[in-house]
Amino acid sequence: MSTTTEATDLQDDGTLEPGRGGERGRAVTAVVSGEEIGAIETIRRGVGYSPELRKGVGVTLLLAVVATFGQVVVPVAVQQTLDRGINGPDGPDVPFTMLMGALAALAVLVTGIASYFMTARLFFAAESGLATLRTKAFRHVHDLPLGTQDTERRGSLVSRVTSDIDQVSQFIVFGGVLFVVSIGQILVATVVMAIYSWQLTIVVWVCFLPLFASLRYFQRKLSAAYGVVRRQVGVMLSAIAEPVVGAAVVRSYAVEARTQSRIDGAIDRYRGASVRAQGFTAFSFSLGGISAGLANAGVIVVGVWLGLAGDITAGGILAFAFLVTLFVGPVQMGTQILTDAQNAIAGWRRVIGLLDTPAELVDPGEAGVDLPDRAVDVELDGVWFSYPGGEPVLSDVSLRWPAGRRVAIVGETGSGKSTVAKLLTRLMDPTHGSIRLDGTDLRDIRGRSLRRKVVLVPQEGFLFDDTLLANVRYGDLDAGEAEVLAAAAEIGLDDWLAQLPDGVHTEVGQRGESLSAGERQLVALLRAHLADPDLLVLDEATSSVDPALEMRIARALERLMDGRTSVTIAHRLSTAENADEVVVVDAGRVVQQGSHDELVAQAGSVYAGLHSSWVAQQGTTA
Repeated sequence: MSTTTEATDLQDDGTLEPGRGGERGRAVTAVVSGEEIGAIETIRRGVGYSPELRKGVGVTLLLAVVATFGQVVVPVAVQQTLDRGINGPDGPDVPFTMLMGALAALAVLVTGIASYFMTARLFFAAESGLATLRTKAFRHVHDLPLGTQDTERRGSLVSRVTSDIDQVSQFIVFGGVLFVVSIGQILVATVVMAIYSWQLTIVVWVCFLPLFASLRYFQRKLSAAYGVVRRQVGVMLSAIAEPVVGAAVVRSYAVEARTQSRIDGAIDRYRGASVRAQGFTAFSFSLGGISAGLANAGVIVVGVWLGLAGDITAGGILAFAFLVTLFVGPVQMGTQILTDAQNAIAGWRRVIGLLDTPAELVDPGEAGVDLPDRAVDVELDGVWFSYPGGEPVLSDVSLRWPAGRRVAIVGETGSGKSTVAKLLTRLMDPTHGSIRLDGTDLRDIRGRSLRRKVVLVPQEGFLFDDTLLANVRYGDLDAGEAEVLAAAAEIGLDDWLAQLPDGVHTEVGQRGESLSAGERQLVALLRAHLADPDLLVLDEATSSVDPALEMRIARALERLMDGRTSVTIAHRLSTAENADEVVVVDAGRVVQQGSHDELVAQAGSVYAGLHSSWVAQQGTTA
């Protein structure tokens, strides 16, 4: 079975850039080309992810049967009215004619009621089942390794959870109803037509044989075409979303024209993919129209001939004409159903591909271990890490720090020090080796315990579009406003909060854009303090804070790290100077380890060179 991979190495046309596609993480793999899983298998697996779709399906099908047979009553009533009510041997039979009219009206009423309840039940089941699928897909996105999320276009991930599932919903609610009713109508119409005239039934089927014979061909073509359409939706969403988020950069560098060109290109490629897919639909629909015309003409010609031969009555011919309409309608509608089905199945495959992507960060759940309420010791034992298809980012790293130790990790950009931070907080797992807290492998610690006891403060704190209070409470969802204010006072941020327009109730805006970079970092620090972790991992948390706040934050961090094990990814060596221990990483390997004074005294060492460059830079800046 062949597969295709979508990654951020996609070029503007949605194809993978040669020589790339796996160096920075495992991209979401969806079975969307080559010997892909068939439509039936896709539907089977999709329904497996949404069990609500199966609930009450028996009653829904029963209502579909009632709706289908109700439509056959009208042609039969017309035939009986003409042959027995109007052209009967004893002349017109008014009571019988009225009875047939009442029966036809009742059939129409019953058919309408059955169709309503069938549609309502199918709509409820579809929306319930797809809400479950959407929830599972969204949760799975957060279970994916960071490498996967980093390599997958954000627009593609969003489209899988939104528009791809919307296509499935639209097909199940509308196409699904039409499919069930249409198949029933075709079968029932065929049986009743055969009862009236097997000769005319053969004429109708012969006219539609070319269309039926080509359905498999069109199904394959539409499946491939709509697979491209669904992928281009993700590319287009990414092309549109990125410049919206990065509007300030676009304006600052006056690249509006280039940005618009990229968006126009993505939209044009989506349009082209849609037009190609619709071209197959239009051709099949035209073929259906030709088949319907031939069938109607054939029924008239052969029907007249059979009528003259006495093999069918005038009422039978009229009823047969109604039945042909009942047959032709769903066949022609089938071309649109086929289009919706392939579009939906293409989306379903992409969602299944997302759910099939391994969630490497598996929470042990109840089988896991809870961390103790105290500072923990940390041990890295033979840790290796590399992104799939890439060279090792960390190579055979072994370190051990006792509880309460303050550690600074330094190194050149790209040396692997930030990877250590992600591994310590289990945002990723080592390729080989293990990381242990108090002797317990991170993979054996319950996720809830790990997230409460181990906190990462990134270099740029991400804020959600909500109040400052709501963002801080991510550190402890049980905390109230009083607890947040007390935590702010403990690290000296109470006067800063008082200066904000609405205090802790100030709206921070999307991604915290209503605050400055330094203020966003203050919120991140306050959030970490409220979490009260036992292992604190800082990716140079003060790097975005202006000099006026740096000393106050330094004192707050001093109190925050007191009694806790802390690991700081140090970009400025002033942080390393105050650490109990400094670890120097170079090209993914630990090359030095010791106190600042010990390492700086080692002439010609990596740390001595880093420190000398930093001191010179500070002097130039001053």
